[in-house]
Amino acid sequence: MESVLPYVLAIVPTVGVGTLFYFVIKSILEGDRRERLAQAQWEAEHDRRAAAEVTAQEDRGTDPASPAPTKEH
Repeated sequence: MESVLPYVLAIVPTVGVGTLFYFVIKSILEGDRRERLAQAQWEAEHDRRAAAEVTAQEDRGTDPASPAPTKEH
């Protein structure tokens, strides 16, 4: 047993750093995945609102490409 212990002790730091590296990279990739999902949801909501605005303007008979009228004082 005494002859194996130095080898095990030599490998422990490498395994520890490898395990830490694995969890850090996994965390980064999961965070990126969640960020991309949130960005896609935000863009879809933005597109839905823009489409609804265009539809509402078309229903009112205004040109969707023209800017909205402003109130003058």
